[in-house]
Amino acid sequence: MTSDTVSLERDGHVLLIGLNRPHKRNSFDRGMLADLSSAYGLLEADDSLRAGVLFAHGDHFTAGLDLVDVGPSIAAGELEFPEGGRDPWRLDGEWTTPVVAAAHGWCMTLGIELLLAADIRIAAVGTRFTQLEVQRGIYPFGGATIRLPRDAGWGNAMRWLLTGDEFDATEAHRIGLVQEVADDAAATLARAREIAHTIADRAAPLGVRATLASAQRARSQGEVTAIERLRPDVAALFASADAAEGVQSFIERRPAKFSGR
Repeated sequence: MTSDTVSLERDGHVLLIGLNRPHKRNSFDRGMLADLSSAYGLLEADDSLRAGVLFAHGDHFTAGLDLVDVGPSIAAGELEFPEGGRDPWRLDGEWTTPVVAAAHGWCMTLGIELLLAADIRIAAVGTRFTQLEVQRGIYPFGGATIRLPRDAGWGNAMRWLLTGDEFDATEAHRIGLVQEVADDAAATLARAREIAHTIADRAAPLGVRATLASAQRARSQGEVTAIERLRPDVAALFASADAAEGVQSFIERRPAKFSGR
């Protein structure tokens, strides 16, 4: 389950997705974008997978896009992804499986956008961040202009998007780009896996998907639309086998064993 540039490993109901081009600081060429697209396609298509962890091999999360390789395709509007794949920036509609991202070393341009596309983000103490597209004559086109103002607030986002300046993990945590800071790369990945397994092993899959869908609906379609779906959706969940198991486990004072039905 390993491609040329992205490693894949199943750990129970969790899919570990590892950026694996360390000799190029995990910078993304077209092949690596395609491999991550396929990995995300698998994560979304396989119902046995309940959470994903995005991390990186080597010393750095990613140095961003390899513009020499990818730039001409972007300029020509010809950047395509493989059949069955999903947009690596996760901008192609709603996603049903949560992703926890773990960053260390350099986290540049596309790296920040990969974090913003994830649902929960952890960074190592020494992680260095920069969204430096404006210093290259372009601008972030993978979601940072949309997601960072929303997550960090307008002023915090513009401080880094408009200057391309570098910032550290403390600042990333302050503005909400990451939710936790860990001691080093190993601790960061361990924490991301722990959170992913909490979701995959202890939470009801249907409940997780419904929660994610409701939050995404409120964000993309507005609160009124999301509110209209709250009671019908929870009524459907109450009719599921997982809800019955959740109630029974509460009565019997034991951990629930959810089946996703």
